[in-house]
Amino acid sequence: MIPQTMEENDNKGNCQLHEYKGVSFPTKIHTPESLQYMEDFDVRDDDVFVAAYPKSGTTWMQEITTLILSGGDLTPVNTIPNWKRVPWVENISGKGFLENCPSPRLISTHAPYSIAPKKLKEGKGKAIYITRNPKDIMVSLLHFSKFVRFFADIGTLEECFRNFVSNKAQLHGGSWFTHVRGWHEHKDDPNIFIISFEDMVKDLRGSVKRIADFMERPLSESALDTIAEHCTFSSMKKNPMANYSLISNDWLDHNVGTFMRKGTVGNWKSEFTVALSEAFDTVYAKKMEGCDLKFIWDIAELHK
Repeated sequence: MIPQTMEENDNKGNCQLHEYKGVSFPTKIHTPESLQYMEDFDVRDDDVFVAAYPKSGTTWMQEITTLILSGGDLTPVNTIPNWKRVPWVENISGKGFLENCPSPRLISTHAPYSIAPKKLKEGKGKAIYITRNPKDIMVSLLHFSKFVRFFADIGTLEECFRNFVSNKAQLHGGSWFTHVRGWHEHKDDPNIFIISFEDMVKDLRGSVKRIADFMERPLSESALDTIAEHCTFSSMKKNPMANYSLISNDWLDHNVGTFMRKGTVGNWKSEFTVALSEAFDTVYAKKMEGCDLKFIWDIAELHK
């Protein structure tokens, strides 16, 4: 999501979205050409994509997959910014980062399945897709939009709700419902692995092992311990290679907030009214009808 250059950026006043095949993307970091490049991307057999709707845990997975590839060696996560370690294929600068990148490559995307790289959908490479309960995503998006200069401020939580549940959501990545359902429909594809943000909170070490097994990168017990310790929210929040504090104030307004805010489950309860929660539940039941995807909505549910 974050721009992969440190170039100057104008102020937050010009934060338009444009549609690519019916999906909204911020114009400052994507063009029709960069999005077409993503669809036509020359996927290698050992490429691993980190895919998610915005604010679902992408940065966390970037850190985990980097350390799985390094076998638990902390050097890359302590010396290389994550946008260089796991660049965004659909960003304007994606081609420049990825064309000459040696294998194996880790690659980030917020693309819905409908416009994901064609070769990935044909079975080449692997993709790890992260889900997260949408109420927490909404709250995270709300705060994020006030902090990121290439995002338009999405207003109040009620305004965010109306946009979020629209079939033509004017949000980065388009409709969350379409995004999640699209990837989830391919959960049984051998090159796609789906894991939830909440499961990672509940059992980080076990989640790391499952991800490593999917990547066919078995880890020693000590490496698992190292990765689980490093990839806690508190550890990553202090790491400038992961927390985006290195990004210029022209891109992120560091006076307004921080990229890594809470990193927990159920924070929506402190911001949703009862009426808004009930309204969301009604829309959710309709839009997710027939989908067997389940979410954990409250931190207390993690311990059941």
